[in-house]
Amino acid sequence: MNAFLTSGAIMLGAALVFVTLFRRLGLGATLGYIVGGAVVGPQLLGLVGDPQQIMSVSEIGIALLLFLVGLELQPSRLWRLRRDIFGLGVAQVVLCGIAIAALIHFGLSVSWPAALALGLPLALSSTAQVLPMLRSTGELNTPYGERAFSILLLQDLALIPLITIIAALSRVPDPDAPAGWVLAAYTVAAIVGLVLAGRFILNPMFRLIGRFGERELFIVAGLFCVIAAAAVMHALHLSVALGAFVAGVMLAESPYRHELESDVDPFRSILLGLFFMSVGMLLDLRVIAEQPLKVVALAAALIGIKAVIIFPLARAFGDKKERAMWLALLLSQGGEFGFVLFAQATAAQLILPEGASLFGAVITLSMAATPFLMKLIDWLQTRQRVEDPELDGPEFSPETNAIVVGYGRFGQTVAQMLMAKRIPVTLIDSKPQQIELSGEFGTKVYYGDGTRLDLLRLAGAEDAEAILFCHDDRTLDKERLQPILEAFPQAMVMVRVFDRRQMIALDGVDVGLMQREVFESAVVMGREALRKLGIAEREVTRVEREYRERDSDRMVLQAASGDLHSGIERSFSPTRALPDEEQAS
Repeated sequence: MNAFLTSGAIMLGAALVFVTLFRRLGLGATLGYIVGGAVVGPQLLGLVGDPQQIMSVSEIGIALLLFLVGLELQPSRLWRLRRDIFGLGVAQVVLCGIAIAALIHFGLSVSWPAALALGLPLALSSTAQVLPMLRSTGELNTPYGERAFSILLLQDLALIPLITIIAALSRVPDPDAPAGWVLAAYTVAAIVGLVLAGRFILNPMFRLIGRFGERELFIVAGLFCVIAAAAVMHALHLSVALGAFVAGVMLAESPYRHELESDVDPFRSILLGLFFMSVGMLLDLRVIAEQPLKVVALAAALIGIKAVIIFPLARAFGDKKERAMWLALLLSQGGEFGFVLFAQATAAQLILPEGASLFGAVITLSMAATPFLMKLIDWLQTRQRVEDPELDGPEFSPETNAIVVGYGRFGQTVAQMLMAKRIPVTLIDSKPQQIELSGEFGTKVYYGDGTRLDLLRLAGAEDAEAILFCHDDRTLDKERLQPILEAFPQAMVMVRVFDRRQMIALDGVDVGLMQREVFESAVVMGREALRKLGIAEREVTRVEREYRERDSDRMVLQAASGDLHSGIERSFSPTRALPDEEQAS
């Protein structure tokens, strides 16, 4: 027991340190887990032993991940993205897998079964790394983000047939496993049985649990679905991952889907993290240390092959050149499922543990390279776009009364309100993808950095009545804003600021308005919350007025002192509530 607690504390501590560090560096949590496992594992510090036992437990995290993937497969969404999922996604996995397998077979003199066991997993990209990158840039729900998501979804689905392929190629077949045709019949029967169980048992069960409103029961029921489905498949000598996936699909249309996702996800995160730590522990670091150039060369070859294949595929599916290159580099790395499949291939004696360690290091290095590749392509695109005839600069803009710098979610609202009164508006943005997306909706946005004086002159700022900075730029300060105010004194200047810190940093600058980006929407929600809680309209208005006055007072004190704690006594808290109107009078 003591050894278990000690190992658990060490692993969780290592995960905390390394995941935090790698997140801070922009390299993703998966790499943090792998490196943390390698550091505390038997080959370096030796603080934790028996990684195989840890992996056997943490593999439940893979099942939970496939369960959550299944929950995402609503028929309506599948139908909308069918072309990208089943066209582009399948083509990417098949072509990249065959190309990489051929390179391994001919370049490293490896047998075809072993080359396929290595090449097909390397065709998969890192969902755990790419999706957070898309969310952070706000591109997940754009057409380009959805295309990347479609490919990643197909790759997640491909895990199941790839596990089956590796099992079929195994050199140590299970002696207790039934014949092939019997296994196929078992597979069909199990899937049909699970679907029927979901319809006639699980859905009524969740409706019953929903009446009680007990979250603990939802957690137990969700885990039961995953474990029971996995156990059924395992008993039939089938893929455990397939059972968990089918369980998720069964509940994809359930009204309790989101509840299940939120309840199961913490278990998935912890167990999947432990799985990647065990992968790090099992990496043969001596193999990597003995041939570092080989690891680098293979990682570069992996990125190059996948990028070369994905680029023309994306072009064939209608992407422009630059977006196709962006997609190719975004998905050029190896993925976390590669470690899962390498473990399967090692158990099937298709590859040696040394080979799994070598190509595990290749995946790790390719994942580490992805953030830098994306920064590189952003830099290249920015340089090229200045002279790109496809993107007009503001020198082509007509005469205008107002210039809106930044046409994102904030700038769109501002610009459309001006257009509602037929005020001529020139729109400027520095993100090519945002300009392209706006063009698809019939809005002309000009390319450039709207904080540059020369570009503002080209946009007609010398005659404009208003210049509205609506872009997400936390670095906009006095030094950059003051020259604009001096160059265009006739124009009313308004600025979107990120938070109180930026607002204080701009204190003393003579602008018409500084608006915190979420302030008004937060006030509106606060007002509505008070109404719904039964507070009288007169009191709601009084609360809003008092809050605005106090917030303004705090801002003055903070700007004068440079300390965000100044004026804290003016803020509301459980002990500093607004007195009733009778008491106040």
